[in-house]
Amino acid sequence: MASSLHALLEKIVRTGDLVVTGPNGLHIYGDGTGKRVAISFTDDEASDEIARDPTLKLAEIYMERRMNVDEGDIYDFLALIKANTLSEALTFGMIWRGFARIIASRIKMHLPVNHNKSNVSHHYDLSAKLFDLFLDEDWQYSCAYFNPPGITLDEAQAAKKRHIAAKLLLAEDQSVLEIGSGWGGMAMYLSESSGVDVTGITLSEEQLRVSRGRASKRDLSEKVRFELQDYKYLPSKKYDRIVSVGMFEHVGPTHYREYFNKAAEVLDDYGVMVLHSIGQPYPALATNPFIEKYIFPGGYIPSLAEVLPAVEKAGLLVRDIEILPMHYAHTLRHWRQRFVARKDHAVALYDERFFRMWEFYLAGSEMAFTHENFHIFQLQLAKRGDVVPDNRNYIQLAEQRLAEFEKARLPMEKVEF
Repeated sequence: MASSLHALLEKIVRTGDLVVTGPNGLHIYGDGTGKRVAISFTDDEASDEIARDPTLKLAEIYMERRMNVDEGDIYDFLALIKANTLSEALTFGMIWRGFARIIASRIKMHLPVNHNKSNVSHHYDLSAKLFDLFLDEDWQYSCAYFNPPGITLDEAQAAKKRHIAAKLLLAEDQSVLEIGSGWGGMAMYLSESSGVDVTGITLSEEQLRVSRGRASKRDLSEKVRFELQDYKYLPSKKYDRIVSVGMFEHVGPTHYREYFNKAAEVLDDYGVMVLHSIGQPYPALATNPFIEKYIFPGGYIPSLAEVLPAVEKAGLLVRDIEILPMHYAHTLRHWRQRFVARKDHAVALYDERFFRMWEFYLAGSEMAFTHENFHIFQLQLAKRGDVVPDNRNYIQLAEQRLAEFEKARLPMEKVEF
């Protein structure tokens, strides 16, 4: 193993049990505690590249099969590294690359060119068969709600829809706007369970195709419509309710004022909005370079400190904030385990490099919640203070009603593509 990575790991790994094998021999790091993790490199240049730029090159070297995890898995390795400190191991090269990425990120955020559709297509227009490998039966590609703890992924995703629907305070024949409608599961659930009329908007042509097909199959086309539409250019029609789940991470901090201004414009004066998003404990200077390059170009995880000023300036009132700290860690672990269990299918769809890229993405995302205090926040917003009850008992009561609906409904259809 190259001396540069050896020196870096000696500084980083103080606790744990890490074994690293390279062309020039074997090295052991840590104090021998915890789960043993063993990795190996095919060439010294691979370890040199990681030492120079670990935040990007670790993923790329793993994708290229120049690094393998021989004991444990890639999540175990990432968690071991994250559990130790990186501050003492920063090199000049890492620092200047970090500054360069911060500058590039700030410039990109302020560019007037709208890349929303191409950014969304990069991820969500992948083969539908890929998502079928690891998502639940309703294809919910956002954090599930594991309440009570220990329930299955399908049960937790149903609980998530139930929890959000309860906060929306739905009544029959209300009009609902869903910003970022995914594969249509949330919109159809709201309409079927509460009798509301839903318009879902997306920038993914693949999601649009699947959503419309599902709504037609369930005879919901009159009550649930899906459009290829950017929220920025929504017409000024008013909606009784607005819901957005797992889309806000694609907005970007320079557009938060624009996003909430548009929400305030199209929300009825007596309306309610629920926003469900990944959050981080403090504002970030730049997005992780691996995520930016390979997974979610243009994506950004907000902190509440960045979001709430934009909410207030748009004239919206915060009626409720709920933090779900570990639910996405559980969700991501389910996804990763399902994805890895069907590795042969993923490789057949794309190739080994793609499989490793997504395995790394799912593992790294899980680690953000288990080791970096990432969380889910749900904001309930309104224009008036009297449209939401002054206690939270109504949420549980609504969830009980919705649970009864779910028991009585027919089995969910198989997603087709």
